[in-house]
Amino acid sequence: MAYELTDSQVILSIPAGADLSAKQYHFVKISGTGVISVAAATDAPIGVLVNDPASGETAAVAISGVVKVEASAAIPAGAAVGTTSTGTAVGLVTGTDTTKWLVGRAITAAGSAGDIITVAVDAASAGRAA
Repeated sequence: MAYELTDSQVILSIPAGADLSAKQYHFVKISGTGVISVAAATDAPIGVLVNDPASGETAAVAISGVVKVEASAAIPAGAAVGTTSTGTAVGLVTGTDTTKWLVGRAITAAGSAGDIITVAVDAASAGRAA
């Protein structure tokens, strides 16, 4: 495992514990085999996958910084962001979504599901949206 500091991201390089070739720009979590897709909206993401590795290949995970993320639905700019059970970004309401992890803030807005938005992510310091 290694990390790299770019101009706008801290990237963790870690083996993919599953085929993540279709999960670029999705939230991922740590498992005993490396990084895998989040499986529940209440999972604690380690960051956003910025490449598309097959199982066993090196996954590049942005754990903090300005990152592209796929949206699950419309998300306004400035909204608190967490993850869905499929790893896409979702807007959170602080004080309401208390079982979910707040991992960033939307910089750009999403008009609908599938839009790629820009999010300021800080998964290493994530907390519940209490």
